[in-house]
Amino acid sequence: MGLQQAGSSACPQSRILSESEQREVTRLCARTALMLLQHGAESALVENTARRVGVALGAEGVEIALMSSAVVVTTLSERHCITTVRRNEDRGINVHVLIEVQQAMLDAETGKLDRHGYRERLEVIRPLRYPRWLVALVVGLACACFARLAHADLAGCLVAFVASGSAMFVRQHLAALHFSPLINFFATAFVATSIAAQGLVWGIGSTPKVAMAASVLMLVPGFPLINAVADMVKGYMNTGITRWAVATMLSAATCTGVILATSVWDVWGWL
Repeated sequence: MGLQQAGSSACPQSRILSESEQREVTRLCARTALMLLQHGAESALVENTARRVGVALGAEGVEIALMSSAVVVTTLSERHCITTVRRNEDRGINVHVLIEVQQAMLDAETGKLDRHGYRERLEVIRPLRYPRWLVALVVGLACACFARLAHADLAGCLVAFVASGSAMFVRQHLAALHFSPLINFFATAFVATSIAAQGLVWGIGSTPKVAMAASVLMLVPGFPLINAVADMVKGYMNTGITRWAVATMLSAATCTGVILATSVWDVWGWL
């Protein structure tokens, strides 16, 4: 999802760059675009930010082509073009990185950072990660709250909390082992549904079906779906369709895990 784009501030007039300077500006623009794309920014934000960085650092103009697996950046200075290509690898959604990169861009526009300072700023940006236990705890509480909103009783909320929290811990562990996201979502959905199914098997509480439904809500790929729609509406059909396809495949993997757990525990009655 793209953060709200800051309004363009007055940029310094571009000057003629030497070839080495232009190459460095090109690399910085490519690195800026890549960091944003890797951590979940929408395409319009990626292109706008990289262009403003290039102009702020002295280029006359910056042209960017975004694809699902690569970024192509061309800078222009005194009719001289330099183009670079960077391969894109998804590194997970992290809004902290998006904010830090945009703040660095704004500092470059206001003259607080030159090329050297901007490069150093990018090098120190690291994704903010919360402890695994804290993420699992908060996700469990969130799913329990969803169950409560669906009128689950206290026992049902407790089942949803345990199921979703345990499943989130499994999801984090599989991600740390670099499993495919499809396998990750499948296994996480299976664990969450299997634990929540015990409420129906053993008759825990009066709303075990609500707990089963709420325990897998953490697997809804909302961020990729929102970005996909935003990209397609703004004309970035390539990245938009790709993100939509990825979100659809993750949803299919989740459904497969739920169906398998339902079959294993024979709790089809909850549907």
